Amino acid sequence: MRKEILLNNLREIPDFPIPGILFYDVTTLFKNAECLNEILDALYDIYKDKGITKVVGIESRGFILGAALASRLNAGFIMARKPGKLPAETYEETYAKEYGTDSIQIHKDAISDDDIVLLHDDLLATGGTMAAAHRLVKKCGAKQTFINFVIELKDLNGRNMFPTDIEVETLLQL
Repeated sequence: MRKEILLNNLREIPDFPIPGILFYDVTTLFKNAECLNEILDALYDIYKDKGITKVVGIESRGFILGAALASRLNAGFIMARKPGKLPAETYEETYAKEYGTDSIQIHKDAISDDDIVLLHDDLLATGGTMAAAHRLVKKCGAKQTFINFVIELKDLNGRNMFPTDIEVETLLQL
């Protein structure tokens, strides 16, 4: 993978959403066809031989690459969403954020015990959202899970939120 093209096209926005935060805007990677294909090719190479049957994308930026990757892997795509967005019966997990709590849901019938699931989101910061999504996938009974991000903010130690037996991959570590 050519990391330099991704780094050169990644937009940094200081003091967003609050003062003191440096926000990494992945939309600049999505709008650039070369970057988008570089990311998808790299993700496909990592997971093509893992037997993935479902890709779970985390709302909302995880939907973009998650759905495209699911298509390339010939897997189904599942949305993990904020409460009130999914129409059928759901499992829900609540997690801590910097300024309170939030929740995420998945349809109860989205994943079965013979599924091998890849959870995908754009960025790993503190890991709370993905840890909640991982708990949801476990509730559904997935046979095996993998976790992936495009970007990891290493200094925030988000990897520590996941069990050590779960393979966690990131394309860029900042």
